[in-house]
Amino acid sequence: MMTMNRILAGAAVALGLATGAFADGHEKTKVGFVYVGPVGDGGWTYEHDQGRLAVEEHFGDAVETVYVESVPEGPDAERVMTQMALGGADLIFTTSFGYMDQTINVAGKFPDVKFEHATGFKQADNVSVYSARFYEGRAVQGHIAGQMTESNIIGYIASFPIPEVIRGINSAYLHAKEVNPDVEFKIVWAYTWFDPAKEAEAATVLIEQGADVILQHTDSTAPQAAAQAAGNVVTFGQASDMAEFAPFPRVSSIIDNWAPYYIARTQAVIDGTWESTSTWDGIAPGMVGIGEITDAVPAEVKASAEAMVESMRSGEYHPFTGPINKQDGSVWLSDGEVADDGTLAGMNFYVEGLTGDIPQ
Repeated sequence: MMTMNRILAGAAVALGLATGAFADGHEKTKVGFVYVGPVGDGGWTYEHDQGRLAVEEHFGDAVETVYVESVPEGPDAERVMTQMALGGADLIFTTSFGYMDQTINVAGKFPDVKFEHATGFKQADNVSVYSARFYEGRAVQGHIAGQMTESNIIGYIASFPIPEVIRGINSAYLHAKEVNPDVEFKIVWAYTWFDPAKEAEAATVLIEQGADVILQHTDSTAPQAAAQAAGNVVTFGQASDMAEFAPFPRVSSIIDNWAPYYIARTQAVIDGTWESTSTWDGIAPGMVGIGEITDAVPAEVKASAEAMVESMRSGEYHPFTGPINKQDGSVWLSDGEVADDGTLAGMNFYVEGLTGDIPQ
């Protein structure tokens, strides 16, 4: 539930009166977080909040953190960011793609406040962007899913048709298809990041259509619960480990590890060395983690998936390595060619073999 009590007691935040100072007069660094979902979502927002808590633990009394959860992407986000800045925040992390324009707008009004926007691409002198190479984790999931499906139908619950989500679909499909040429993807667009009822309904629809593996790019554990109720349906944790559903149906997961980044960027503000940067890290630096592959996965599949993780960690393997064609059959990557970051960052097409259109 969104409440300004999450930020500061009383009306201080709206009035911008909070001092955040030590008793000896030294001012604390105040770090704010704007969340698209509740901190208890079990996925995306939960992991961002774990990063916030890591900042508190690392810096102790030198830093104060504040947050607002369940902030819709739109005008309300701009209001929340403005109130955080007025409340004395030195650094504000805005943790959803749909906050991009609002972040830029508010940053323009508060040039002395540093902003960090997750998964976006618009920068300013006081706005950095950061994201994780989730598609690396999707490659591992596709590799496992393609070998565990018996129906050859894999269901995919997609949130919004943005490049991050499209990359994930393509990566999972390519790696499932590589190990199982008969595999088919069925995609349901939920048009939400967090809505347990919608997510459960999407999972149920896909299971009824024959999917015995469910992948998700939404934030709640509702698809895990739906798969567990259905019986023999494989799932993967999204953004967080979702280990309460292990060893089955959840057989592995993508884990977003924001803590080191949040600590480093807070330290840069404290040191006065903060600069606008663009960060896109993956498995190798540890921003993307792969949750335990359980023994529900056949031993040889588990071993090959772990080998894939290590090859990405070492830089030996890139999930988008040609030959790869676009959905219309035109050549995208020739044999051995690796996708460039610019194309991946703006990806707006399916790869060959996927059916259906990307919603506009």
